[in-house]
Amino acid sequence: MGIAVKLQAFEGPLDLLLHLIDKNKVNIYDIPISEITDQYMAYLDEMKRLDLNVMSEFLVMAATLLDIKSRMLLPKEIDEEGQEEDPRQELVQQLLEYKMYKYMSYELRERQQDAQYTMYHQPDIPDEVLSFRQPVRIEELLDGVTLAKMHQIFRDIMRRQRDRIDPIRSTFGTLEKEEVDMDATRLNVARYISEHEKCSFREILSGHRTKMQVIIAFLVILEMMKEGAIEISQEGNFEEIYIFRKKDFVPEQILQAEDDTGAGEEA
Repeated sequence: MGIAVKLQAFEGPLDLLLHLIDKNKVNIYDIPISEITDQYMAYLDEMKRLDLNVMSEFLVMAATLLDIKSRMLLPKEIDEEGQEEDPRQELVQQLLEYKMYKYMSYELRERQQDAQYTMYHQPDIPDEVLSFRQPVRIEELLDGVTLAKMHQIFRDIMRRQRDRIDPIRSTFGTLEKEEVDMDATRLNVARYISEHEKCSFREILSGHRTKMQVIIAFLVILEMMKEGAIEISQEGNFEEIYIFRKKDFVPEQILQAEDDTGAGEEA
């Protein structure tokens, strides 16, 4: 007894394959080739009455299915990466692309149907109405306006402008890197202390103008106090800071520093 097949219009062999896959509810990435091929051939038997020009496309797909079916019975081929090749891979890719374009065509058809309900009406407003502009009467526009109201409006506008300004970021300036030579600053401070047995911190900073130079000079003095070359004294808070040179602080240390600096520059 033959298989009863209810034939319907298919747009091509891929459309028929998609119908069979959906009908059997199988995974498109794992097509049961043997079962699908048998059903496909059953459809071809019912389609023999159709035009042979149409049948040729379906026969080519039938040959492809039979080829895949035979390759599925053979041992798996290994590709260059050492993985087994699936004979169904190319067919699955064709089916996925066809399915994507098919659904896109459905979307375009729905948009075309929706566009049929869109009506366009040519504007028929007279040119006199389009060109009409409401006349401006200065007397009515300035009616009730006083100098006090204008001043209040001006203050409101200026306040809104100030509110838009970020109070923090607006005060940022351009940050510039200031180059300060630590060794040269230490040499100048040491030379000054060697010439004065007692001096004030203010005197040493007299030749330093920028904030960074003052900080570096202060760090140099702290380093010298840590080394035991100087002593610092202050009688009270916010009083003058005095620096005393120790007896073992000799000018040879300055000469050694100058020699080291000069050697570094020559190198």
